[in-house]
Parts: sequence; C-alpha cells; structure tokens
Amino acid sequence: MSHHGLTRREFITRITAATALAAGSGALGWLFHNRRLVPSAGRAITIPSFAVAGTDSLMAVAHGQDSAKAVAAALQELGGIRRFIKPGDRVLLKPNCAFDRPAHLGATTSPEVLAEVVRQCRTAGASDIRVIDNPINDAAGCFSKSGLTKAAEAAGGRIWLPEPGLFSTVKIGPLCIPEWEALGAPLKWATKIIGLPTVKSHNLSGASLTMKNWYGLLGGPRNRLHQSIHEVIVDLGCFITPTLVVMDGSRLLKRNGPTGGNPDDVEPGNVIAAGTDQVALDTFGATLLDRKPDEIAYLAKAEQQGLGKRDWKSLKTFREITL
Repeated sequence: MSHHGLTRREFITRITAATALAAGSGALGWLFHNRRLVPSAGRAITIPSFAVAGTDSLMAVAHGQDSAKAVAAALQELGGIRRFIKPGDRVLLKPNCAFDRPAHLGATTSPEVLAEVVRQCRTAGASDIRVIDNPINDAAGCFSKSGLTKAAEAAGGRIWLPEPGLFSTVKIGPLCIPEWEALGAPLKWATKIIGLPTVKSHNLSGASLTMKNWYGLLGGPRNRLHQSIHEVIVDLGCFITPTLVVMDGSRLLKRNGPTGGNPDDVEPGNVIAAGTDQVALDTFGATLLDRKPDEIAYLAKAEQQGLGKRDWKSLKTFREITL
C-alpha cells in the first residue's frame, strides 16, 4: 500500500518521527519556560539594600486632589521624610518615564509628585538628588515630554540620562534572571533610593506598579524578559530594596497599559500610597485598577519570596487619611 506516493512503512516511519519531534519540542519549550532566562557567570556585582533600619512594614495612604499635599501627608504618617533621608545623602529617584507621553495620559509619573519628593529630600538635607530611568523611547525626549525634567529641576533635582558607561552586570534575583546589565554606577553612587511608580495596567502582568518600576534600571535586550513576566517582576523586587516608595495614584491608567495614549483610558485616582513594603503597595495598587490580588500572579510569588505582605492592613504600621 502507498499513501500519496509513500509506502506504508515509510508513512508510519515519518509519522513516528514527527510525533517524537513534536514531543521533544514541547519538552524543550517547557524547560525553556521554567529555567532561568540567562545563566549566571559569577561576575556580577551585588546591589546593597537601601532600607533604613527600623522602617520595615510601613504604609500610608493619603486621599486628596492636591498631589503634592497628599505626598507630604503620606510621608508625615510614616514619621516624616527625615526618618528616611539624612543630611548629606545622595538620593536616586526612580519614576516611571518609560514612554514619550505627556503626563495626563497616565503612562508616566506625575511631575507634581516627583517635584514634591525632591522638595522633601531637600528639606531633609540631601546633598544631591538625581532622577533616572532607562526609557523605551529616547530618554531625553521622554523626560521632557512627560514634564519630569522641568519638575525635577525647578524643585532642586536633576535628570541623569542613561549613558552606556553607567551600565554594568549586577545580581538580580533567584527565579529567572540571576544577573543582568543594569545602571550599576548610579546605584553604587546612591546612598538612598526612592521608587516613584505610577499606577497603570499592563497587558502581560496585569499591573505595572512598584516592583515592575525597577525594570527601568535594566539595560540589554529587555524584551526577552516578557516571556516570564511574573517571575521577572519578583526578581526585580529582590534586586532593589528601596529606602522608600511613593506610589503615584493621582491618575490611573486603567486600560491599554503600559503605553496608554488615549485619555479615555485614564481615570482620576486622587491617592498617594507611601511605604516600604513593595508587596503591600502593589496589592493596594492592583485594587485601584479594579483588579483582585489573586488575578496578579506575581503578588503571591513575591510574598512567598519574603518580599512583603499582600494584606497591607496587617502591616506593623498602616495609616489612611483623607485631606
């Protein structure tokens, strides 16, 4: 017998080979998905913790239409900025400035929030305050169009653009990326680091908040990291232990994040959440996006890694106020 010119024996042989190849490809795909995305070469530098002793498990939420006043109020509920920033500190601020967008579209941190954090650090006696991100689009253009350059400089800070010489191989996390190219020089320069994420949806991870914001410290072929996005976000939370996070929920990009582009996707949030527990902050942020915490897979994984608590109301210090 033949099958389209093949003998029965040849037909069966080819079917068997194709089945084995498909099974092998599936196994390789499973292994690739579950292995580390990059091998460790053992030559990466370690970024130290920027946390201040005795400030773990803190969170404060301030509701109000005046973003600057809400930032100041939230920080005051945590004990004031001087609890975190000391005279002479070199402070690195990490907003979300990934895209060439004006601030009202919700894809970048609000200039008003950034400016108030710069002023707060100045008041505490910081000697130098620099603002950094490694945007998807042209860095200078992103900082300018978002309004962050003008806001930072008017308040007494300065933008630090991501030049090639600032990058080095650093240790990241235990799940997918043990090491990666990142802005090692600025991180070694800083004595304190404050995250300033905006609150927005994300087409892959569901939400882009505190831990996802550290993605902007990475260089290299970052698109590779999207294949295991939840594990990568946990690694980023392990990578940076910040001094403080000030989450900008003044407006919420609820749909079509992280890039946005349509004003109809943005809704007023009128909330600022400040604290030191990245998992608690991200869980709270997910609720602002009308997402249940269980729908955001990285939150449980981050809690399992000891990065914080999803139940933000159970923290050592939790405060909520309305201005």
